[in-house]
Amino acid sequence: MQYNVYMRDFDVKKHIVFCIVFPIILIILAVLLTFIFDLTNGPLIIFIILMVGLVGFAILRTFLLNKNFIPKLLSWLGFIGFTVALLSFSKPAEIYKSAVNFDNPEKTSVLHIDNGDIQGVFNKDKSVQVYAGIPYAKAPVGDLRRKEPQDAENWDGVLDCSKFQAKCTQVYNNAITNTLTDIYAERGWHPDLISNPEAIMSEDCLYLNVWKPNTTETNLSVMVYIHGGSLARGFSGFYAYNGETTAKQNVIYVTIAYRLGIFGYFASEELQNESPNHTTGNYGLLDQIQALKWVNQNIHYFGGDKTNITIAGESAGSSSVSALCTSPLAHGLFKRAIGESSSVVVKKAPHTFRELNVAIEKGKQFMKEQNCTTLAELRKLPASKMVDTKFEPNEMTLDGYALERYPYEVYKTGDNNEEELLNGCNTMESDAFVIPTYLLSGQQQTNLSNIKERLVGEFGEKSANQMLNLYNLKTDDEAFRTFLDIISVYWFVYPHHSWSDLATQNGVKTYKYLFSKQNGYYKSYHSGEMVYCYGNLARDKHQYRYNESDYKLSNIMVKYRTNFAKTGNPNGEGIPTWDLYNKDDQKVLQLDETVEKIEDPYKDLYPIFDEFMN
Repeated sequence: MQYNVYMRDFDVKKHIVFCIVFPIILIILAVLLTFIFDLTNGPLIIFIILMVGLVGFAILRTFLLNKNFIPKLLSWLGFIGFTVALLSFSKPAEIYKSAVNFDNPEKTSVLHIDNGDIQGVFNKDKSVQVYAGIPYAKAPVGDLRRKEPQDAENWDGVLDCSKFQAKCTQVYNNAITNTLTDIYAERGWHPDLISNPEAIMSEDCLYLNVWKPNTTETNLSVMVYIHGGSLARGFSGFYAYNGETTAKQNVIYVTIAYRLGIFGYFASEELQNESPNHTTGNYGLLDQIQALKWVNQNIHYFGGDKTNITIAGESAGSSSVSALCTSPLAHGLFKRAIGESSSVVVKKAPHTFRELNVAIEKGKQFMKEQNCTTLAELRKLPASKMVDTKFEPNEMTLDGYALERYPYEVYKTGDNNEEELLNGCNTMESDAFVIPTYLLSGQQQTNLSNIKERLVGEFGEKSANQMLNLYNLKTDDEAFRTFLDIISVYWFVYPHHSWSDLATQNGVKTYKYLFSKQNGYYKSYHSGEMVYCYGNLARDKHQYRYNESDYKLSNIMVKYRTNFAKTGNPNGEGIPTWDLYNKDDQKVLQLDETVEKIEDPYKDLYPIFDEFMN
């Protein structure tokens, strides 16, 4: 009897401990599983099954409370195995994404263009017609893989243009990396349990999308947007440059896809000899030119004026814009240019451009990696095998066809294509590239003790000393920020300085900005301005990070760009005056809480980079 009382007392204590501790364990597990699901961005059904499994595990453990160690261990191993097995399926679904973000949109009337009939959809308030997934070239597959783009074929019937077509084949955009990036940018975790499907990928990707004001007006100005992504990634249907807001300003807006990475910028002598134009290494750039030709031939069907086309782009898209401004093949296909955060109009481009011999050598290394000795063998390989390479090309080259001369030299002789230019950069361009590089390599972040060594490694002893003489660095934080600023200037800001100076010298009316708005998410990092430029703050899943001042700035920036697209002048009623760029005073328009003309904060670095480039 005493033995039973003792056991009963022991069980009570055990139950008390269990009832206190185990719910805490379950809460920790639930948070952990929520975090893991958020990382993987899998289908919502996976998360529901995980939570059901967690509840089932909790019930099972209550029955095993008085059992010995082995059943308890097996229950834990079973739950862990169940979770791992389930999470192996937790990957974003792949779909053809809808052109609008609501269900059952009303269809437009059928529209005839050169290759056949198309039918799009209206936006929610029916102020804009959206035509997504219009082919502008033949699918670059089979024998057309890595060849100049060919004209699109005609089709029968009415082409459904209610969905974006596939994004060009590229390295899989890892959902875990995306979530960790969000956590780093936000300095916190905000779970997003709404599964966000990825766009389907395919080599058959040469399509474009048109946002048209719902009006019968004709001769509307046109903006053609080229997405960024290091010439290796990206999607023409990405929310940050959705065209609905721009179209509401009575501007027709077009986004284009183009071949990327190993499919868009691979170079080889065999391809060069095979080509009737003796070109290689610029297939993505040639796709962009083909898309511009299509716009010139077809935009009148949408009410557009082919003599009033502005090309725009960000990051690698801006590098492409600057290259198109110097391509003989693009001459006459557009009137104006907008460039955000990249340019190749500089004596030696720090990225997105390489010598042809370097491109061909990299192509040889890729062929060897893929165990191919001929183009015929290479064309038989599946896209999924080729895209997984350590020799991914993401630079344009001087092929003698799309680019006959270095862009810098074209500007020096005044043979550039644009009549007006709007361009600029952000204040924290390099942060997202430099900081992770040191974190992942295990190296110490830049500080007072190592900044000179790192500057010498990048720019040599003389330039490093000149740079440090500009700053009176007293703390590690100052050294850290200064190093990031200098790299930002070298990679992004200085090339825009070069572009602006040369364009102005050639009589191009130039407007230059510096985006420095600090918000709760993207801040003024590389690409942080995009959601402002095209009026898409409300489409951002981080929209809770933006306040009234952000929306006010976005409205101003949208008006600047659409005014520029219409007339070549960004100024208009109700927005701060934006003066023409003057290379003598080098002032820029600051886009921040206040929008005003300021001294270029980096102008003292430009002479140092002039000398370094020489």
